[in-house]
Amino acid sequence: KGTIHLFRKSQRSLVGKLTHEFRLVAADRRSWKILLFGAINLICIGFLLMWCSSTNSIALTAYTYLTIFDLFSLVTCLISYWVMMKKPSPVYSFGFERFEVLAVFASTVLAQLGALFILKESAERFLEQPEIHTGRLLVGTFVALFFNLFTMLSIRNKPFAYVSEAASTSWLQEHVADLSRSICGIIPGLSSIFLPRMNPFVLIDIAGALALCITYMLIEINNYFAVDTASAIAIALMTFGTMYPMSVYSGKVLLQTTPPHVIGQLDKLLREVSTLDGVLEVRNEHFWTLGFGTLAGSVHVRIRRDANEQMVLAHVTNRLYTLVSTLTVQIFKDDWIRPTLSSVPIANNILNLSDHHIIPMPSLKAADNLNPVTSTPAKPSSPPPEFSFNTPGKNVSPVILLNTQTRPYGLAFNHGSAPYSSVLNQGFGIPGMGATQGFRTGFTNVPSRYGTNTREQPRP
Repeated sequence: KGTIHLFRKSQRSLVGKLTHEFRLVAADRRSWKILLFGAINLICIGFLLMWCSSTNSIALTAYTYLTIFDLFSLVTCLISYWVMMKKPSPVYSFGFERFEVLAVFASTVLAQLGALFILKESAERFLEQPEIHTGRLLVGTFVALFFNLFTMLSIRNKPFAYVSEAASTSWLQEHVADLSRSICGIIPGLSSIFLPRMNPFVLIDIAGALALCITYMLIEINNYFAVDTASAIAIALMTFGTMYPMSVYSGKVLLQTTPPHVIGQLDKLLREVSTLDGVLEVRNEHFWTLGFGTLAGSVHVRIRRDANEQMVLAHVTNRLYTLVSTLTVQIFKDDWIRPTLSSVPIANNILNLSDHHIIPMPSLKAADNLNPVTSTPAKPSSPPPEFSFNTPGKNVSPVILLNTQTRPYGLAFNHGSAPYSSVLNQGFGIPGMGATQGFRTGFTNVPSRYGTNTREQPRP
């Protein structure tokens, strides 16, 4: 027997969640018009599919796929209304705008898959062309054209309207644009109609209907049934060429890429941010399109230690917010790094700095190019050593002052002050001479020890 949770919420199934969200969208009166058009679209698709079967026309089937695409666009419009109603949640902190991007991408990809299916069926029909019945071919063409144009012009589909303007032009739009310039050169009054960028969906509906009309005329006149297959290929190519740029644009949005048309503006704003008072560096910047017309981004800003974080944050946000609506700025102060002299422990047999007072020696003459340690010519580009012991016979004699305190170091020499000549005779002044240990400083970065150790073992 398990534990009974009295106040635990029951988990909804996927169908229950979809039903709840659909009721939320259906509560808005703006969606009633879309639902009505969706119902009419389903009825129209049913009739068109029956007429495609009765006429045995693959061109009419390809044109019917455009009506099915209209149904996908109506579903995308409903998703757009649903996105406007929903608020950001802890799971979807940036909101639900990417759902409509995904809907546009899925709709255009499905339309291209339908076009590929038509191309495959058309290739098979070229081998064995069936007979085409034209009884309902022209009726189905005008019914599909009327409903497609009426749907596109009656409902404002925000996602597809944005994509059709932002995406690159299709080859069909480019050819029609060239033809429109030629017509407007003859009749300038038509420039307000043909010269602007034509709607690609309206354009493909008109071009598909025109291809079906030509097919009907050629079959009625000459019984040329192969023209139906050629028209199906033309409609499939136009569908693929129209949907492909939209799929590419929406796919780049899903991949969180930076839009090319705002890269220049972003670079200018980042240069302005880097020149603000207190800003040392701007790094790890990333900007991407969150939804259609919404730009998001994040940036790290390194500032001085004495700068005001809130003031810099306000200035950076004010500069970037003009272009980036959803912005995340991370401010962190500069951290000074103080390097240590040495991290290696000093050995016990090395003398401390407090035991000997070392007087810094003046620098040698510029003409003296010999290394005081190795007695070999030194490279002009190499930096001078930190500590060097000048050998006797140079211009300046080394002076070492010893403390008067006597400490049992365990070495074989007396402690206390001694004349300089005796020091030289014992071998302390010249490296490598004498039988006792030579002096060195307490720094660990000095080169190897000079002289010999107390065990009379020569060092390399």
